[in-house]
Amino acid sequence: MATKALAPLADVTIQNEGSLFLFQPCTEAARGWIEENVVGETQWFGSALAVESRFAYDLAVGMIGDGLTVR
Repeated sequence: MATKALAPLADVTIQNEGSLFLFQPCTEAARGWIEENVVGETQWFGSALAVESRFAYDLAVGMIGDGLTVR
């Protein structure tokens, strides 16, 4: 019997690491959003976008405003 893949609970998960927040894109929509909307120098920690804490709130609000689900 084949198992059915479950859809992710969110497009992006956010993890607070103190001075950095890790934004983990879980869907193609989230990866595309980051490519289109995050400009300038980016820092990746594995497959997660590492963001200074002072930018994390605005980044999350922008994602939500464009229809992504964030957890």
